[in-house]
Amino acid sequence: MPVPRYVVLLRGINVGGNKKIAMADLRELLSRLEYADVRTHLQSGNAVLSSPSGPAETASRIETGLLEELGISVRCLVRTGDELRAVIDGNPLAGVATNGSRYLAVFISEQPDPGLLAGHDPAGLAPGEIHLGERVIYQWCPEGIMAAPPLAAYVEKHLGVVATARNWNTVTRLQALLGE
Repeated sequence: MPVPRYVVLLRGINVGGNKKIAMADLRELLSRLEYADVRTHLQSGNAVLSSPSGPAETASRIETGLLEELGISVRCLVRTGDELRAVIDGNPLAGVATNGSRYLAVFISEQPDPGLLAGHDPAGLAPGEIHLGERVIYQWCPEGIMAAPPLAAYVEKHLGVVATARNWNTVTRLQALLGE
C-alpha cells in the first residue's frame, strides 16, 4: 500500500519579517523528521510530503520539530490529497473568481462551532464573496487581497480556530505537486 501524501500549510511563515525560515531549511527539517518526497512551494510555508502517520500526528510532529530544532512556534495544518481535491472541486465561486491571485482558500483547523458561527458568520463581512466549506473558507477579493476584509484574523478571533490563507494559484499548484 502506498504511503499517503499530504499538503503541509505552516501559518505565518515569512510574513512581514516574522518567523523566518528558508524553504531549504524546512525541507531539511522535514527530512530529518523522516518524511519522504519532501517538496516546498514558494517562501510561505507550503510543503508536500509522504508520511505513514495520519494528518494530526504529522502536524504535531512538524510543530514540535520547528520549535525544538529552529525555535519557531508555528501552527501547522495538514490536508490529505483527497481533502485538497475536495477544496478545489467544491469551489463555490468558480464562475466568479477569475483571478487566482485574488482568490483565497482560508484553511481552518476544524469546522467552527455552530453557535459561534451563528453569531459571527464570516460571510457577513463581504456577502457574495465569502463562502464556508468543509474546513475551508473561500474568499474572492475582486479589488485585491489588501482591500479585502482580514478573514483569517476574523475567524481566529471569533470562531476559535486556527486559520491560514493561500491564494488559488498556490492551492492548485500544491495539488499538482501532490501528483494526484
